[in-house]
Amino acid sequence: MNTKKITNMKNILITGGAGFIGSNLALKLISKGYTVTVLDNLSPQIHGDNPKETSPLFLSIKDKVKFIEGTVTNIEDWRKALEGQDAIVHYAAETGTGQSMYEVQKYVDVNVTGTSLMLDLLVNGNYNVKKIVVASSRSIYGEGKYISKELGAVYPKHRVAEDMDKGNFEPNYADSSELTLVATDEDSKIHPSSVYGITKQNQEQMVLTVCPTIGIAGVAFRYQNVYGPGQSLKNPYTGILSIFSTQIKNGNGINIFEDGKESRDFVFIDDVVDATILGLEKEEANNQVFNVGTGVATDVITVAESLSKNYGVEVPITISGNYRLGDIRHNFADLTKINSTLGFEPKFSFEQGLQQFTDWVNTQQVQEDKYQKSIDEMKAKGLYK
Repeated sequence: MNTKKITNMKNILITGGAGFIGSNLALKLISKGYTVTVLDNLSPQIHGDNPKETSPLFLSIKDKVKFIEGTVTNIEDWRKALEGQDAIVHYAAETGTGQSMYEVQKYVDVNVTGTSLMLDLLVNGNYNVKKIVVASSRSIYGEGKYISKELGAVYPKHRVAEDMDKGNFEPNYADSSELTLVATDEDSKIHPSSVYGITKQNQEQMVLTVCPTIGIAGVAFRYQNVYGPGQSLKNPYTGILSIFSTQIKNGNGINIFEDGKESRDFVFIDDVVDATILGLEKEEANNQVFNVGTGVATDVITVAESLSKNYGVEVPITISGNYRLGDIRHNFADLTKINSTLGFEPKFSFEQGLQQFTDWVNTQQVQEDKYQKSIDEMKAKGLYK
């Protein structure tokens, strides 16, 4: 594929660059000769209470990047971080779908206001930024795309407690007798079912609306469920593979929501990094949105059973019928656009990526299982049924 490479970028700012995806991207960019600055607040939810001494993610980039400990909600931290940068990869965000439903202001402050501060400075200041890559999310789609026997392509509304209390977890659509799940493409309906999804939609829209007016190229990647070595095993709010792994390693049972047949598109970290660098380097990516995934849906019961098998540990796996308001049922990516435009194809199947992930987890210290705390918080807010 003949694609044009942007050659006048050397200095890259990664916000949230000490996180899972950001740190992996930073190391790959450094290996390609880029100079990387990281702005990160080293959140205890991800990095633990003593991150500069004990966080594997932070330690992996320590002394390899210019590190600024700060937050995207502070304009002075932004000013310091933007100086001399050619491009920005904007990852800094709160990322828990369930948590976003009861910590609304925190999610809006970090995800939306943080992005607005960046754009405000770029519009009104004197900087050299030529491109911004923003991490969007499959969560902006809400429920995935389906084909109705009677109506063709449809996008079901958020599921309601009245149906799920009866064990009816599959989405339905008015005047449709049968729905068939299909891959979600970039032109699919945007109807997020969580505050997190709304904030990611806002981030994407702000970047792609403001950037062209000031001569900056914007690119948005709608990542599916990213996993792999280095993912935080401390965070009980996001990352189903990490959450299940911590439960298994503690000898605790796994409580699977709904009927276990809900599915996601799990994409390996190396593939996500490769896709992101294509977006950073290729002119064809400018002012475009792209799905990043594998194009394959994997159900949650398969995830739990595969993890248990890989670890060689049998724990009780309970399909409980519990559910969280705001969760979607299914979504997996249509990769036609990113393949034809940027030449991206995922290299790792779920089985291959999972083996690398579980091999890595086996080398890590077992973390305290705090998952019940996150469930108790949702119960208290009436969001867990």
